[in-house]
Amino acid sequence: MVAAAMTRAETGQTVEVQFSPRAALDRRITLILRRFDIAGDAPRLIAQAFDGTSQFARELRLENARLEAEAQSAGKTRFLANMSHELRTPLNAVIGFADIMRQRLFGALPDRYAGYADSIHEAGGHLLALINDVLDLSKIEAERYELAVETFDARDAISAAIALVRLQADDRDIHLAGVLPPHPLAVTADPRALKQITLNLLSNAVKFTPKGGSVTVTLDAIGPYMELAVADTGVGIAPEDLKRLGRPFEQAGGADQRSQGTGLGLSLVRSLTELHGGRMTIDSTLGEGTVIMVRLPVIAFASRVEPTAPAAKPEPVEA
Repeated sequence: MVAAAMTRAETGQTVEVQFSPRAALDRRITLILRRFDIAGDAPRLIAQAFDGTSQFARELRLENARLEAEAQSAGKTRFLANMSHELRTPLNAVIGFADIMRQRLFGALPDRYAGYADSIHEAGGHLLALINDVLDLSKIEAERYELAVETFDARDAISAAIALVRLQADDRDIHLAGVLPPHPLAVTADPRALKQITLNLLSNAVKFTPKGGSVTVTLDAIGPYMELAVADTGVGIAPEDLKRLGRPFEQAGGADQRSQGTGLGLSLVRSLTELHGGRMTIDSTLGEGTVIMVRLPVIAFASRVEPTAPAAKPEPVEA
């Protein structure tokens, strides 16, 4: 090891090497080698030796702590994945039975019980969405999430997400608009993931936009990138909160805003975006609104539908 370091140092590099002396294998020596060229004389190799035992011990402790933290994180991820999977089955039954009561399939219900059925169905749906987010994040952290990539029209996934959020926006008197390309936009991506990205962004925008505001989703293609932007006229995000957003369970704003979510939505958006090799950016002004941009290198040039040539104009006919 030392001989190899000396060979590299002779070429003009500054080389640092750490080794254990034969007489004290429990210690570490740090050796720094430099070449000095002296005019009129042969070049010299200068070596500085330090006792690096304490530094090596610190690095070893840090490495052990890192490995332990990774093991604990992996255990937490497995636990969350298993618990989420076990919770979904009975929760689906609860939602299904509540839906049967809401639809009065087996007869009328007193108004109070009907209201309870509506509340059970709504709360169950919210909890199921949360569990699905936790399960997806757990799969991503455990590197078990596999993208089902196919070529499709991106407008379909965006339109489906807009339709799902439309009722929520109407209930809050929020104007929801989609600006989509007039022609098919072929992308090679996971359609479920793209729909989930859009749905999470729209749900967040509607949730934090006051009554009478607006939310606009824009889809476009620039070179190989598909750009998806969701803009709102909501409460905005403080500069000190921007850096934290996108990590699991991180939220912005005051206690009233934090109580409206769990901090998983944007984290899932960022993770799914990065799985596609893309990037998520957030631009926000407190009190004015937020724009979240997702750029994915997924444009399928070979599958893009070219616009057809305009039809020839008919010859004028005299009356």
